[in-house]
Amino acid sequence: MERGLLWLPLLAMFFWLAWQGSKEYQKVEAYRTWAEQFERAKYDIYSVLGQKGNNITWGKPTPKGPIKLETFSLLDVQKTRLLVDGKPVDLENIPEKGRVIELEFVFTEPANSVRIPFTEIPLAAEWGKYLQRALQLRSEQNQ
Repeated sequence: MERGLLWLPLLAMFFWLAWQGSKEYQKVEAYRTWAEQFERAKYDIYSVLGQKGNNITWGKPTPKGPIKLETFSLLDVQKTRLLVDGKPVDLENIPEKGRVIELEFVFTEPANSVRIPFTEIPLAAEWGKYLQRALQLRSEQNQ
């Protein structure tokens, strides 16, 4: 009897882990369907991000699909910055660790910004480099 009671918490933990895994799988599948409309997209536990032409759409992943979606145009972006723990870092010389990783888009008008959270510094740096190249190409075409 005592042995059975010792295994009960382990069994409860197993079912909880299975339930959490099922929820995460549903998030990924909902993201996969959502991402088909974009040329380039990313998923992590903090946010989803998609690019189609000059438009960037981002939001929060859920098992039923992304929520709190926001869209902005790269044509309105003045610059992008990678922030690690609230401080800007060089995209060519990224730190190995950080608690809060965000890609910040600074707009020309009105003077505000959007910060998109990431879980991994290298992934955020890759997106930052790609979007900076897109902004540079756009500014060269306008000259």
